[in-house]
Amino acid sequence: MRVAVLGAGAMGARAARTLAGLPGVEALVVGDLDGDVAARVAAGLPRATARRIDVTDGPALRGALAGVDTVLTTVGPFYRFGAGVLRAAIETGTDYVDICDDWEPTLHLLELDGAARAAGVCAVVGAGASPGLSTLLAGAAAGRLDRVRDLYTAWPVDAVGRPSPGDAPAESMAGAAGVHWMHQCSGEVAELSGGTVVRRAPLRPVALRLPGGRRGTGWTVGHPEPVTLHRTAAPSGESACLMLLRPATAAYLDVLRRDIDAGRLSPDDAASVLEPPSRSRVLRSLPGAFTRPGPGDLPAFFAAADGTVDGRPVRICARLETDGALLHDMAAVTGVPAALATAQLPGVRRPGVHPPDAVLDGPRLFADLAVAFPGTRVIIEEEAGWLTD
Repeated sequence: MRVAVLGAGAMGARAARTLAGLPGVEALVVGDLDGDVAARVAAGLPRATARRIDVTDGPALRGALAGVDTVLTTVGPFYRFGAGVLRAAIETGTDYVDICDDWEPTLHLLELDGAARAAGVCAVVGAGASPGLSTLLAGAAAGRLDRVRDLYTAWPVDAVGRPSPGDAPAESMAGAAGVHWMHQCSGEVAELSGGTVVRRAPLRPVALRLPGGRRGTGWTVGHPEPVTLHRTAAPSGESACLMLLRPATAAYLDVLRRDIDAGRLSPDDAASVLEPPSRSRVLRSLPGAFTRPGPGDLPAFFAAADGTVDGRPVRICARLETDGALLHDMAAVTGVPAALATAQLPGVRRPGVHPPDAVLDGPRLFADLAVAFPGTRVIIEEEAGWLTD
């Protein structure tokens, strides 16, 4: 398989290094708008070459994709660049994988399903951590139920699984990632209610009861899981993506959200006061820091579903157990799963545009992840009852 990785930043570089070490990858092209950066990433990787690629240059992009079997794109923001790369892949008959974690661009990419089917192209949208690993966990949990009612995915920000309790809450949200985060913590985001896609303000608390007596609260954020799980698992009730936050962090983010929504801050400006935080906004957040619920003993990275089995209510949690540092290394937890998804595509491919849980072999991907990060495993627990009151 000949693969092109677009974007030689932290996530693209990690994906390229992972792909270069996998069997079946015969050739690897590392492409970036900055050819020198691409060259540095490709240097030393077996069978790898570097190429300057501007994804907004349609003819040049199509020329690059025509020479490979599969493209993995990490070039964001996806609301600007995602659809253009996928259209080029469809035109050149190139299979496609990305790490899109914006819900609105995800919907736009899914709209290209008919064109991809007609061209015989298989595209997997959102193959990183959340979505990606999270949707595979959700599929594993929902698959144990006869009927799915509620379905949630959750990932840690600063509440659980951190290498050190004293680390800054925004250490992994610098630069473009921080701007993206502020977009997904403001305005309206997609969730499911009554099995239907709705738009709500983010940072809404959701209190969960998981198997084994685990309890805690997560906070909604605008990731794509609800809109894709709506198509695959089809929950009849509620579905949202949750962040696990310390109460003080949830209160501070809510101050930023209100300032963005009121036009007092842009998402870029809000990202700049994540770390170090704005002193005046910290003071405004103090009342909420003492009254908001925390994550309790919820696991660090999980999907939880409830529904019925033989007419009885059952709640299920599928959680990823791994080194806590992995979950806070954005390059690793995003780039490595995306590379593993790309590598397995020839064996599972089906024409069309798919969320990860619709086409990928989840158990195999988690097994491959455990090779890259020993000790990683999926634990599934279930018991009678519902997730929420």
